[in-house]
Amino acid sequence: MAMAGGGGNSLPSPSCGDDKKRRVCYYYDPGISTVDYGEGHVMVPHRVTMAHNLVAAYGMLGDMRRLRTAPATAAELADFHDEGYLALLQDLTPDGCGGDDGGHLREEGGGRGVDNPVFDRLWDYCLRYSGGSLAAARTLGSGTADIAINWSGGMHHACRGGARGFCYVNDIVLAIRELLAHFRRVLYVDIDVHHGDGVQAAFEASNRVMTVSFHQHGGGFFPGSGAVADVGKKGPGRYCALNVPVSVGIGDEEYHRLFEPIMARVMEVFQPEAVVLQCGADSLAGDRLGELNLTTRGHAQCVSFIRSFNLPLLLLGGGGYTINHVASCWCNETAVAIGKEIPNDIPKHGFDVFYKNQEYKLHYKLETKHLHRNRNTANSIDGIRMAAMENLSKLKLEAAASVQFEERRHRSINVGDLYYDPREQEEEEESPTARLHRKLYFEPTGDQESLYTKHRCNVQPGESSSRKQRKLK
Repeated sequence: MAMAGGGGNSLPSPSCGDDKKRRVCYYYDPGISTVDYGEGHVMVPHRVTMAHNLVAAYGMLGDMRRLRTAPATAAELADFHDEGYLALLQDLTPDGCGGDDGGHLREEGGGRGVDNPVFDRLWDYCLRYSGGSLAAARTLGSGTADIAINWSGGMHHACRGGARGFCYVNDIVLAIRELLAHFRRVLYVDIDVHHGDGVQAAFEASNRVMTVSFHQHGGGFFPGSGAVADVGKKGPGRYCALNVPVSVGIGDEEYHRLFEPIMARVMEVFQPEAVVLQCGADSLAGDRLGELNLTTRGHAQCVSFIRSFNLPLLLLGGGGYTINHVASCWCNETAVAIGKEIPNDIPKHGFDVFYKNQEYKLHYKLETKHLHRNRNTANSIDGIRMAAMENLSKLKLEAAASVQFEERRHRSINVGDLYYDPREQEEEEESPTARLHRKLYFEPTGDQESLYTKHRCNVQPGESSSRKQRKLK
């Protein structure tokens, strides 16, 4: 049960970079977990339910205030997305695509529905994960939370008028636009293995949003953008896009030789009033698509470092395709946000079978033979850091105040609509949702194959995935 009153006040923890308490709020919509991109697709929304159940098993739900399930509206999505594209998304069904899709769901290779398939409840799915990010942003704008979490969000590839890279609606852009109604400058940081191209494109003309992306780059790796020389378009937003590309196989130590000095300098130069951190878990070792070697501890160190600046912070999900690793990662980073030490042994709960191949440990380990060969050198890391610092030195910011900001910042937020009343959060020992998942995933009848066996994406070390990383054509 969530805490009453102010709720969500966390305990200090030495692992989180400071000893300050945080008011943390948390969004989870069980309706997202039943969405299915299709058999064999690497994107499995059920990973969010796994993370949620792990958070619950560790007893962390009581350390946070729960946000009401609040799907976004079409009008809210139209704050960024093209109305024609949104009309298409509403009309699409697996059996009939509602007419010409205008290329909106076509990937770069020209094939339809491989990366961005049309599936049941597609529109509802977009409304749900976007609603979570908007609600989380509003809690920060209202001043009732210090950190807001929505692990179902983080869809950073979606464009104004089209789907891309498993992403249909860019909830990050919507959330940042909401934050801009309350804060003069917003910093976006992306630690997904893929470049945060959709978010950069949305704000590269603005000097009120800075986008910083750390990502794998080169060798045709998707989406192919995000070179260190990519600093945005000419105009007020020039140099408000900072890209930190790395090569295959980078590990924790080298990653943080880049992340911490660069982010410390970004904070000093840009002076944001709020931060959005996209925590894509495909940068972890053992991911089905990513080729980096970060550990769950190394990944969480990014969250801890950003948290230490004590700014309003929105934590979002993103990529991540080995679903037991994803759930472990986001559960651990929930603990970091709260400021709570949790044991490495995964508690027994309804989904613990998914963690068998990591020996029921939160922080899994892979043998060296299952890691990617590190193609980064000390010289290449130093060169990237120096180039990023040089780009930062060219950032010249004018006062971020504007008439539009002054008008929007006073827009009222009904705080009572954002949070569940603690009395509403009393749950029976096994909720109807948990019971449904248990029956679907673990109790097949007759010759029916369990969904755990059919759709599981926690690939055993050395086991090849059914879907290879797509290269640029």
